[in-house]
Amino acid sequence: MIDNIIEVLRGFAVDSGMAQFFADGGWKNVVMIGISCFLIYLAIHKKFEPLLLLPIAFGMLLTNLPISGLMHMEYFDGGAVNMGEIIAHGGLFDWLYLGVKFGIYPPLIFLGVGAMTDFTPLIANPKSILLGAAAQIGIFATFIMAILFGFTPAEASAIGIIGGADGPTAIMVTKEVAPHLLSAIAVAAYSYMALVPIIQPPIMRALTTKKERRIRMDNLRPVSKLEKILFPIVVTVVVILIIPDAAPLVGMLMLGNLAKESGVVDRISKTAQNELMNIITIFLGLTVGATAKADNFLSSKTLLIIIMGLAAFCIATATGVLFGKLMCLLTKGKVNPLIGAAGVSAVPMAARVANTVGQEEDPGNFLLMHAMGPNVAGVIGSAVAAGVFLNMFGA
Repeated sequence: MIDNIIEVLRGFAVDSGMAQFFADGGWKNVVMIGISCFLIYLAIHKKFEPLLLLPIAFGMLLTNLPISGLMHMEYFDGGAVNMGEIIAHGGLFDWLYLGVKFGIYPPLIFLGVGAMTDFTPLIANPKSILLGAAAQIGIFATFIMAILFGFTPAEASAIGIIGGADGPTAIMVTKEVAPHLLSAIAVAAYSYMALVPIIQPPIMRALTTKKERRIRMDNLRPVSKLEKILFPIVVTVVVILIIPDAAPLVGMLMLGNLAKESGVVDRISKTAQNELMNIITIFLGLTVGATAKADNFLSSKTLLIIIMGLAAFCIATATGVLFGKLMCLLTKGKVNPLIGAAGVSAVPMAARVANTVGQEEDPGNFLLMHAMGPNVAGVIGSAVAAGVFLNMFGA
């Protein structure tokens, strides 16, 4: 009897997840769980974009618990999807991950972003689109850097797109051109989006003077409803005619915005902004985190990708600020260079950071609406950059 009990306990211990922590390579799971807990801390205690960071971190936690069976990356090796195995043995995250692999989640996220975005600052000040374009230099500079480090052009394009600070765009490009890098790039892109308040301010302060940061900008002109309605239609036609591969992202972004500005489909607009956006954010966050399994995440290649992703984001911020300084010079001090940092696609975080840094020098200086122009231009710019890469390296 005692022997049977001991045998049962031994079998339970061997089959439990705890046993895996002491197996070869088990330390990697411990490291990944530690990283996930740190990200959860940042999301809850520091409030660094918790809507994104919390599901990503928890997905990372779940997938790295031994024998959880929620995610099987081997079913997606080489960019192919083994539907037979998923149907027979797939876990919860395997099914949810199909929305990433088939390119469903990113355009739906853009639909929600469009429905929540006010393009009025960009319409009122079209010159701010140049700041959004300048920030995209980080994408192409890192693309060249990655090639110099030995990555293929397709892999380099996926790494460079991190500089746009736009998670859905990074996922859309990577799943088409370099699916084997999806876990590293997705986690890096979303992590840097969440860390905008930490990464950007030191760069902004280093590249601007106190006098420049104190510049107050003139109020934006009023924008008519007709302009707001025409804007998404015109942008859709122009961008997609020039770069057809940008259609899924730009099309959904502008559809969401048209639904918002038309005022005749409030139910659709509110659904895109709330229920749909929240559901897709949960699914996307969990599955992005779940791709960060210890075996394929803890490698020198992944570390290099994360470092270059940070470089892309820093370069994008710097080039935006530097172009803002140029505009400040050309307009004889009418443009605050800080708004150039908002040219990355992290809406509205980057615009809020520009406003905060400006108010550190002058509490009465309100740059938020001015920064929203480059910020929403950055959303369009990153989608265009994605279309360029998809056209060059997509299947």
